[in-house]
Amino acid sequence: MPKKPAVKDYIRTIVDFPHEGIMFRDVTTLFADPRGFRMAVDQMLHPYAGEQIDKVVGLEARGFILGGAIAHQLGTGFVPIRKKGKLPGTTISQEYKLEYGEAIVEIHDDAIKPGEKILVVDDLLATGGTAGAGIKLIERLGGEIISCAFIVDLPELGGRKLLEEMGMDVHVLCEFEGL
Repeated sequence: MPKKPAVKDYIRTIVDFPHEGIMFRDVTTLFADPRGFRMAVDQMLHPYAGEQIDKVVGLEARGFILGGAIAHQLGTGFVPIRKKGKLPGTTISQEYKLEYGEAIVEIHDDAIKPGEKILVVDDLLATGGTAGAGIKLIERLGGEIISCAFIVDLPELGGRKLLEEMGMDVHVLCEFEGL
């Protein structure tokens, strides 16, 4: 009997993208496959069955794809965290460090009410910089983060450790070694 495919089997690796020495984990192949995409969304939802979640927050950009699907399944609202200057309303922002420089993410200042239960989602957890900045924004608005869910973790880059040190519960569907 053939092996049942796992989420990891739907993710392709592109060598030397965007720079030499990088193994890019491309989830667009997972999103393009109806079975793979449903499997990923279902598995990301599973740990939270029966928990109260008021809103799903997706991190730019692939977190929007996952976050919208997960929010729909939960019957909750969806909130985007975007790069600076992309949201039309009044925002709050958070700076974070990149490998070479810094970046800023923003959220609408009225997107989350104090005490709301939040699930943070994105496709990939690397250094944890973007997720950490998103967590800080949510907490500044008074949101209570239930968990952070990702399809892929790159453990060598330490993102999971960083988020757990921030007191976050972290759920991932698969891991890839290397950069």
